[in-house]
Amino acid sequence: MATRTATKPADDQPFDFNLDAVESEVELRPFRIHFNGRRWTFEHLEGLDIWDLVEAAEGGQVKAMIGIFEISLGEQWPEFRKIKLPQYKMKALFTAYQKHCGLKPGESEASGN
Repeated sequence: MATRTATKPADDQPFDFNLDAVESEVELRPFRIHFNGRRWTFEHLEGLDIWDLVEAAEGGQVKAMIGIFEISLGEQWPEFRKIKLPQYKMKALFTAYQKHCGLKPGESEASGN
């Protein structure tokens, strides 16, 4: 069986699509909330790393929501995680976050809107 060896094209060769030129169609304004006496800032859902989102989604819906919070909060996550968060508040927070990011509540980011 013959093996194919991929060769790296020279930088001056044409390409089919320039992913570097792609920009967001929406303003990636952060989502800010007040909870437990302090302010929290979540990165916009459209700006989150898709690879991290896919990993979070592998654990099911609740794990995906928590993963999105963890990814979007970044360095704030450890402090946020220490606070007791009833499920009804998590659901309300996620619904508000989706709305802020232009998604309908319950709509998956992977659905393509």
